[in-house]
Amino acid sequence: MSLPESKDGREVKLPSEVGADDGAAEAEESIRITASMLAEGARPDVRLEFERGMSYLPRMALAVVVINVIAFVWQVRTGALESRGAVVAAGALYGEAVWRGEWWRLFSAMFLHGSVDHLVGNCIALYIVGMACEHAVGFSRAAVVYLVSGLSGSALSVTMSPGPSVGASGAIFGVLGSVVVFLYKYQKFFFLRDKRIGSVLMLWAGYQVAIGFLTPFVDNFAHIGGLVGGALVTLMVGSPVVAAWRARQHGNSDVPPGKEGGW
Repeated sequence: MSLPESKDGREVKLPSEVGADDGAAEAEESIRITASMLAEGARPDVRLEFERGMSYLPRMALAVVVINVIAFVWQVRTGALESRGAVVAAGALYGEAVWRGEWWRLFSAMFLHGSVDHLVGNCIALYIVGMACEHAVGFSRAAVVYLVSGLSGSALSVTMSPGPSVGASGAIFGVLGSVVVFLYKYQKFFFLRDKRIGSVLMLWAGYQVAIGFLTPFVDNFAHIGGLVGGALVTLMVGSPVVAAWRARQHGNSDVPPGKEGGW
């Protein structure tokens, strides 16, 4: 049987054939493409941008900056920078005094500085790395990282060097170590939008090591001790942004990063 033709000469399907085609189309089921069905190189990147939700007003870092500035003003007003003895009397880390039982110096030295440039350099670095650390592990855990790093830096310093030494750089190295360990530990969860972050951190670390060789009241042993302390603490604490990543994988994309997590 010949098919009817339209006015322009093309074949026209019979009604029965149209219905058969529609029924076949309705019978077809859609296939859901999952990540496991894709080739390795074609799988979607499910990592979160690490900087997403990061606050530019990190409470822990800013609180410590304020304490450091207040302590430095006190040092200047009381003449605590005028001599070696004055620095020791103000609370510097001094091995002989620590071994006599003045263990509080392990803590007090973290908030004292030897010069304006020493203070400014540490405050800028603390703001940068503190912002990343607090975003990664949360406010309370970042505070624990800072304190443990400072104390571990002081402990190694007083063990290896007679002193006196002052400065927050040991604690800041610990915060830096915390960020590095976090990003390495959770590299499958996150990616960095700004690759310059690593370069900035390395430049600061190099600057602090150089200051440690050039400034008599800065001790590189405190840097090493703080770095190790901060790294070890970070291996044991939880993370709010990791909790956000897991929530996203379970379909709850409304959970804001930085609001969950535990120890």
